[in-house]
Amino acid sequence: MGDPRDFCPHLDSIGEVTKEDLLLKSKGSCQSCGVAGPNLWACLQVACPYVGCGESFADHSTIHAQAKKHNLTVNLTTFRVWCYACEREVFLEQRLAAHPPGSLPKFSEQDSPPPSHPLKAVPIAVADEGESESEDDDLKPRGLTGMKNLGNSCYMNAALQALSNCPPLTQFFLECGGLVRTDKKPALCKSYQKLVSEVWHKKRPSYVVPTSLSHGIKLVNPMFRGYAQQDTQEFLRCLMDQLHEELKEPAVAATAGLTEARDSDSSDMAALDDQPGEAQPPSPPSISPCRTPEPDNDAHLRSSSRPCSPVHHREGHAKLSSSPPRASPVRMGPSYVLKKAQALSTGSRRRKEQHYRSVISDIFDGSILSLVQCLTCDRVSTTVETFQDLSLPIPGKEDLAKLHSAIYQNAPAKPGACGDSYATQGWLAFIVEYIRRFVVSCTPSWFWGPVVTLEDCLAAFFAADELKGDNMYSCERCKKLRNGVKYCKVLRLPEILCIHLKRFRHEVMYSFKISSHVSFPLEGLDLRPFLAKECTSQITTYDLLSVICHHGTAGSGHYIAYCQNVINGQWYEFDDQYVTEVHETVVQHAEAYVLFYRKSSEEAVRERQQVVSLAAMREPSLLQFYVSREWLNKFNTFAEPGPITNQTFLCSHGGIPPNKYHYIDDLVVILPQNVWEHLYNRFGGGPAVSHLYVCSICQVEIEALAKRRRMEIDTFIKLNKAFQAEESPGVILCISMQWFREWEAFVKGKDSEPPGPIDNSRIVQVKGSGHVQLKQGADYGQISEETWTYLHHLYGGGPEIAIRQSVVQLQDPETLHGEQKIEAETRAV
Repeated sequence: MGDPRDFCPHLDSIGEVTKEDLLLKSKGSCQSCGVAGPNLWACLQVACPYVGCGESFADHSTIHAQAKKHNLTVNLTTFRVWCYACEREVFLEQRLAAHPPGSLPKFSEQDSPPPSHPLKAVPIAVADEGESESEDDDLKPRGLTGMKNLGNSCYMNAALQALSNCPPLTQFFLECGGLVRTDKKPALCKSYQKLVSEVWHKKRPSYVVPTSLSHGIKLVNPMFRGYAQQDTQEFLRCLMDQLHEELKEPAVAATAGLTEARDSDSSDMAALDDQPGEAQPPSPPSISPCRTPEPDNDAHLRSSSRPCSPVHHREGHAKLSSSPPRASPVRMGPSYVLKKAQALSTGSRRRKEQHYRSVISDIFDGSILSLVQCLTCDRVSTTVETFQDLSLPIPGKEDLAKLHSAIYQNAPAKPGACGDSYATQGWLAFIVEYIRRFVVSCTPSWFWGPVVTLEDCLAAFFAADELKGDNMYSCERCKKLRNGVKYCKVLRLPEILCIHLKRFRHEVMYSFKISSHVSFPLEGLDLRPFLAKECTSQITTYDLLSVICHHGTAGSGHYIAYCQNVINGQWYEFDDQYVTEVHETVVQHAEAYVLFYRKSSEEAVRERQQVVSLAAMREPSLLQFYVSREWLNKFNTFAEPGPITNQTFLCSHGGIPPNKYHYIDDLVVILPQNVWEHLYNRFGGGPAVSHLYVCSICQVEIEALAKRRRMEIDTFIKLNKAFQAEESPGVILCISMQWFREWEAFVKGKDSEPPGPIDNSRIVQVKGSGHVQLKQGADYGQISEETWTYLHHLYGGGPEIAIRQSVVQLQDPETLHGEQKIEAETRAV
């Protein structure tokens, strides 16, 4: 945070102000609404005495800055400076709290200290460069900032604290702030970046008020509006989905063709191995005591958006509790590809589907390989699904016995064998179950048998299921329903594994919470037993980062989080605005609901230390190399950073895209030659970049694209104006509004890719005789024959649907003169 970018160009507008002036203003109130501190903001513009409230009230400081175009403001509680023009915090050379009484200097880039090297041995920036006076300062814990409860918002505070203590994500927002760019509303990534900066700042307050992020999430999902208690897991999914949407970028073209052999239709379970007996799956490793199979064909890998919380629960049976389906195209990681279901009709031609990635998908996305075997013909269908979290069942006493019994190790489970999977029950069953659970809650846990472990929950999740009866498998080869067995394995492990324990059940007549204690390891969670043989992940062990707990019943309760501080390794309890250090035994006995695990690798730590040592040598070199700042963040925080990906700031021609050149300093870091050579030899990738230049080819393409857009839209407006001026047009042609909207987004610059061929298949109806006519109620627009000819010449496609208007003169002109016959006809393209 100490490189020259932090000294923004607007610092020259700071007026003469003393520490005494600011301390005096901090005792005042907002000049617009009269609210008193703390957390008032003072304008730093020359000769401007304005003091306004912050986001915790009416945010008059921001209103003033936008109205007066005053860019810089200082928080009168923390003395931190924010620039509205740069949309980031400005880190000055000397903090106001340590500045002697007198005039504050106007800082410039010449006054700034030289930036320190971005490679760090500690995975979180623990001190702002230029302000640490000793090595002990660098090791002082940070991130121990509470969050104010805004009214039943403990679910949000616990989730935010758990995410804040995930080093790869927090380091990205602290060190790669220039990459946090979006034009999508409500710009939740900006709110989250500001929140993380406040929480991890050295001069943090005792707690912060996450008002901006709370307002943003309510705009995204109305479920979180009001003051009702919500589910922390649903909040996590919604937040990470929105962050992904705002930060996503097209995936690197080099990875687009990987693992094509694993592509399959996620909706119809396309088979990859059709030869009987050649693709025999391994024997099911255990029974499935915790799941009632569903009567669909996707091996329990359909994403589920049903909540799993104490509020409004209707728990689904989906094994994979992933995020709700995104509106964006399918994301693609470096080790797998998931194709979108082929919903288009045969022969329809569309644009090539674009794959996207973001820091969210890089950190949290893993993939699971699901297989379904027909027990009649031995055909195996394969599906690859992306997951952001694993939703695990909690097995009961009987289920544990089956899981641990060698008798059942090679036998598929019977449907309905799960202890927490309940069919629809009558009143008698409800009363019996209620009494049973009351007795269980009043009896010591040791009385009921062994403790459930997280490994037991994982084993239950990955156990095989037998598909028979009402849940028979629709075999593509047999062309009928058959008995089958389905199971799944992990194909790619995420950098941070999010595990959700299904503690809440909401049935038709009643709801309850499974309060069984689940023992989980703080270190060394090994996922090797659950990996597919094709798994590309080398590191399979995880250490706990944070755990979210729920205290209470299915109807109400309170969320807290236990998180390990990455700087000092101590565990802390985050209970809204209160942060308390706790012993690890307290964490081990917590009633876990959501757990975050991070890949553990001593080799990665040693590798980082070696690179830091190389950088400290400062060997003279004739060349300096540029490396992606985002990849360097992965190197600093990931156990498996993967190959160097400099393609993130390069175009396909090897230069800098013109639209990125003005903020290229945010995208790259300069490395000495010895450091680059070490990283390149160790991780590969690239390409090597020692000179930055604007790509002239891209510039020509951009200019040509802009010219094409102007010409198309001008021509359309001209032709359409002439069409509107016709009183009685001879021919009116129809065009699908779905295609037209795609074309309109392209010519207006909202979409970078042109639409595919004109597709009128959605607005036509074919009769039995083969005659094609306009479908009743179709979403279409009317254009002239000239406009159709112009668009068809550019894009092709069809079919052409014309509404021909002709005047027919019959034998009795007195009665029928002037009548018009309108017919729809289709001309072959």
